[in-house]
Amino acid sequence: MKKIKLIFPVLVAFSLVSCGKDFFDLSPNYEVAVDNTFKTAEDFDVAVKGCYAKLQGQVNYYLELCEYRSDNLYLSAPTAGTQDRYDIDQFRETPSNGIIEDAWANFNNGVYRCNMVLDRIDAAQIDGTLKSQYKGEALFVRALTYFNMYRLWGGVPVTRKVVSVAEALKIGRSTEQEMYDLIAGDLETIVGEGMLPVSYNDADAGRATMGAAKALLGKVYLTFGQPQKAADILDDLIGQYSLLKDVADVFNVSNKMNPEIIFAVRFNKEVVGEGHGAWFSITNLTDNSGQTPVLKGLYDGPDARRQLIEYVQVSGVNLCLMRKFMDTPDATTNQYGNDQILLRYADVLLMYAEALNEVAYNGSQDSPALAALNQVHVRAGLDPLNITELPDQDAFRRAVCIERQKEFPYEGHRWFDLVRMGYAAEAVAAEGHAIQNWQMLYPIPTTELERINNPSLLWQNPGY
Repeated sequence: MKKIKLIFPVLVAFSLVSCGKDFFDLSPNYEVAVDNTFKTAEDFDVAVKGCYAKLQGQVNYYLELCEYRSDNLYLSAPTAGTQDRYDIDQFRETPSNGIIEDAWANFNNGVYRCNMVLDRIDAAQIDGTLKSQYKGEALFVRALTYFNMYRLWGGVPVTRKVVSVAEALKIGRSTEQEMYDLIAGDLETIVGEGMLPVSYNDADAGRATMGAAKALLGKVYLTFGQPQKAADILDDLIGQYSLLKDVADVFNVSNKMNPEIIFAVRFNKEVVGEGHGAWFSITNLTDNSGQTPVLKGLYDGPDARRQLIEYVQVSGVNLCLMRKFMDTPDATTNQYGNDQILLRYADVLLMYAEALNEVAYNGSQDSPALAALNQVHVRAGLDPLNITELPDQDAFRRAVCIERQKEFPYEGHRWFDLVRMGYAAEAVAAEGHAIQNWQMLYPIPTTELERINNPSLLWQNPGY
C-alpha cells in the first residue's frame, strides 16, 4: 500500500512545526494511506485535516511577503540568513529568492492535498451531509491557497484534480478570468450548495464555516473589482458575528476562536509539533523591532490599538513580544500557541464599508458604509468619524485603508490592501522606495521556469 506522509516544513522566522493528521484534537499521528484508505468518513476526516495542516506552514509568508513588503515593517540591513527577506523589503528580489521559491512549492503542495480529497470524495460511501462538509472544506482551503497565489504572482498554473508530473509540466499560466472563475467559483459552490455548517462543536472549532466562505468570497470579489457582489455577500454576515468590546481580547490566547474570529489557523503549544516559535520577538526592549515610523505615527489620542504593537518582556524568558502576540512558552514543549487569525469580523465590517463606497459614494452621516467603518473606529476608543471629514469617494477609501492599517498590523493584510486599493506605490514611497506597477507582483521562481522550460506556458512576470 502506497502512503503519503504529512510532512510540514520548519520555517525559520516563526520556527513553525506543523501538525499530524488529527489537526483539531491535535494528536500526533503522521501517516495517511492513499490508495486503499480514502473510503470511510474517518479517512476523509484525516485527509481534510491534512489540508488545514498545510496552512500552518504558510503563516510565515504573511510576514515575509506581505508585512515586510508593506509600510508596516522594515529590515534596516541584511544579516546572516535574512538576505532574501531584505531583498523583498527593498523591492530588490530576484526570481531565485528562496522565500518566494518556498512559498510557491508550499502553496502547490497544499492544493495537491485538497485535490486528493476532491478527487475521491464523490465516490465515497459516507453520510451525505458529512461528504458535503468535507468537500466544502477542501474547496475552501484550495480557494484560499489559489487566492494567495494570485495576489502574489497573478495568474498561475492551476489544477482541479491530482495530476501526474508529466501532466503538470504541460499546464500553463491561467488568465485573470480563469483565476477568478476558479477561486470565486469554488467559494460560490460552497455558499450556493450550503456545504459548510454555521458552526462546530468545541472539538472541531476552527474548521471552515459558511461564514468563513462568505467572508473570503467577499475579499475575492473586492480584489477582482466586483464591489457590488462583495457588498451583497458581506451583508449576509453583518450582525452574525460581533466585535469584542476590548480589541486586545481578540488576541488573548485564553480566548481563542472568540465571537469576532471567523477563520484562524490553529496551533496548540501543549502538543509537540503543534505549536510554533515566538512571533515577532526581540531580545531586549531597546532592540530595533522593525516597526515603521509611519505605522507607529498613525495612532492618535486614546486609540486602544496602539498598545497592541508595543513590546513587553515575557515573564521568565529572555524574550520580548508584541502585546498582540503575547504568550508564554509551554513548560514541556517550549512552544507558543497563538492562532494565526486570517478572517475576523472587523475585517468584514471594513470590507463592507469599502465595497459600498466602491459601488457608490454616500455623503450622508447615516450611510451603511460609514456605520460599518465607525463600528471598528469607535471600538478602538475613538470618536466617530463624521462624513464631512470624508467628502468624496477617494477620501472615504483612504479612511478605510488607514483604518485597516491601524486595525490589522502584522496580521498579513497590509500589502494586499495597498495593492487592491491602489495606494501601494504611494505608501512605500514614504519609506524611500520608488516602485513601478510591475512590482505589485512577485517574480515567478526560477526553479519553476526551469522545470517547465516553456515560456509559452510559464513566463516570467514583466520587469524581472
